[in-house]
Amino acid sequence: MTDQPHQFVRTAPGEPVIPFVNWGGMRALYVKEVRRFFKVQLQTIWAPALTTLLFLLIFSVALGGGGRTIMGHQFANFVAPGLIVMGMMQNAFANASFSLLVGKMQGTIVDYLMPPLSTGELLVGLVGAAMTRAVLVGLALWVAMSFWPGVDVLPRHFWAVLWFGLMGAAMLSFLGLLTSIWADKFDHAAAVTNFVVQPLSLLSGTFYSIESLHGVFRDLSHLNPFFYVISGFRYGFLGTSDSPLGVGAVALLVVNILLGTACYQLLAKGWKLKN
Repeated sequence: MTDQPHQFVRTAPGEPVIPFVNWGGMRALYVKEVRRFFKVQLQTIWAPALTTLLFLLIFSVALGGGGRTIMGHQFANFVAPGLIVMGMMQNAFANASFSLLVGKMQGTIVDYLMPPLSTGELLVGLVGAAMTRAVLVGLALWVAMSFWPGVDVLPRHFWAVLWFGLMGAAMLSFLGLLTSIWADKFDHAAAVTNFVVQPLSLLSGTFYSIESLHGVFRDLSHLNPFFYVISGFRYGFLGTSDSPLGVGAVALLVVNILLGTACYQLLAKGWKLKN
């Protein structure tokens, strides 16, 4: 007999060993996902930033000549914030749509399903990593555009930059995760990118003001959630917007709640993951 405490303490059957939230496991999943895309940061962060900068160069030369202004701002200043947040959203989608899909294709999906993580913890880890990649791409673009001749990307309303940037990144992270759950091969994920993400991005008012559109097309633009992300994020830099900020902020929150709920339900059921 000894009065020294045992090194291992056994819990009663049915008593949870990890109460409430498994912070350690959730952090491990998040770090694992971040390290995965950071190991190839040239491809996942710097290459998308360079591609977006080329968009700025091409459209500034093609459409910004002659001192063209939109909503009272120089064309390059008008386009730059939209390009930043568009790059953030597209990379959030790319990251979230990859994780579970490659696990299903390589047979390593059990690495996500077997650890003692709840559905909510799994969701937070995957979406958090995708949003982290989006923020890193956005910061890389913002720094690069800060040194771009003739472009002013100094934030005027930081709350708008933060809110609409994070809402946009979260929205595409949830959409990417839904795609990763549904898709069986990379062609399926590419179809969502080509027929959903890219069209909605290009028709979101990144390169133009929707006030210049015909009434019907202007009304249709207000149904595009990407438009509210672009418009609100641009307001954070320019101080002007072509959409009601309050409506956009609430609409994006509702869309994210709906997408997050759909992700949670599908993960909890294990749809196309456990069979």
